[in-house]
Amino acid sequence: MAEARSEALRIGEVIRRARVLQRRSQKDVAAALGYHQSKLSRLESGRGTEDIRVLRAVAQELDIRPVELGLTSAFDASSADHQADDMHRRTFLAASLAALTPPVGSASAHHDLVQALLPGPSPAASGAPLDAAVLRERVGTARRLFYTCDYAALERTLPGLIADLRHAAADDRTATDGLAGLLATAYQTSTSLLLKQHDQGNAWLAVGRAMAEAERSGDPVILASSVRVQAHVLAREKHSAQAVTLVRHTAGRLTGSYDRRSPKYLAAVGLLLLRGVTAASAGGDRAATGEFLTEAKELARYVCLDRPDAWANFSPTNVALHEVSALVAFGDAGHAIRAARPLMRMPIPVPERRAALWVEAARAYSQQDRLSDAYQALRIAEASAAQDVRRPAVRELVADLVARDRRRTLPELHHFSRRLGVPA
Repeated sequence: MAEARSEALRIGEVIRRARVLQRRSQKDVAAALGYHQSKLSRLESGRGTEDIRVLRAVAQELDIRPVELGLTSAFDASSADHQADDMHRRTFLAASLAALTPPVGSASAHHDLVQALLPGPSPAASGAPLDAAVLRERVGTARRLFYTCDYAALERTLPGLIADLRHAAADDRTATDGLAGLLATAYQTSTSLLLKQHDQGNAWLAVGRAMAEAERSGDPVILASSVRVQAHVLAREKHSAQAVTLVRHTAGRLTGSYDRRSPKYLAAVGLLLLRGVTAASAGGDRAATGEFLTEAKELARYVCLDRPDAWANFSPTNVALHEVSALVAFGDAGHAIRAARPLMRMPIPVPERRAALWVEAARAYSQQDRLSDAYQALRIAEASAAQDVRRPAVRELVADLVARDRRRTLPELHHFSRRLGVPA
């Protein structure tokens, strides 16, 4: 770990020196890269240097020889070169993972979940009844665990549920009971959980299984939900344009005639549109963001499901929350905070959504250098959903806030950081 820290500091100094020699500010370089200034500040202080893609972008922007940042010599390196990069930087990844992985107690459950997602013979059934009605109720319970942010219980639940669904779906006598759709939903939930944990590799595995079962089910609601999580994985891997295209194509086949559709159908399409908002704003596409928001607002006139169950995540409130998130993504912190204030005064019954509001508020405050307000927002998020603020994305935000409080004027923020297990 000491070796990793020393190398990270060396890389940070190389970046800082190259920037200063070009007489460029952190803000200027960060803007050119599409990042917030705080990200570049963290890189120069030796934090976040385990992200090879970020280092490649910085090297290209500041004309730094890749080898000086521990990278291969060419940006168009082959896959073998990328693997060499990964091997070269193993110690730094290890240091990062120590900060970002889930609690130690979940390691066994995570392994069981990944095993359940692998192709091949079905895992051993749990011994619970394989009746379709019982399985449907268990899938609903799994979805509630996600929306109430009980991720530890969900990770323990999913492997047995997936095994039982696979055994039931393999039985020709029950093939007509919508089990493909239930299995697709279980895989969708697995994808969402793995993305919360920043495990994109296994999220790809889960979403592939979800899409296959959704197509087998022939249910447009299940298909829309599976496309939604696929778009989420694409956007998380920085393929925002592809995610936007996927959402636009699928939504174009499903939108319209809202007054004649079921609530489940409308909620599934609405959530798909909101995923388009997230992907488009992450990619800096204001036009597509506005397009998806406009359609989602129109759809929200016909349905409002605001309960922590399988289809409870779409409503005018959730549309407004995604608008806040998009404003934060575009760096419009002032507009984001103004848009968030009415939501802060509203009851939001879904804990995952309530926590998301306050995390986005924290990001907006952070963009304005209002560290104290950002900390307070995160404390409210924690009160809403304790496990949600322990996921890697939020812990990275906390680490950024702590790094910027160099004079330690907010001791409570540093205590909060230590409690979350964020490295000093």
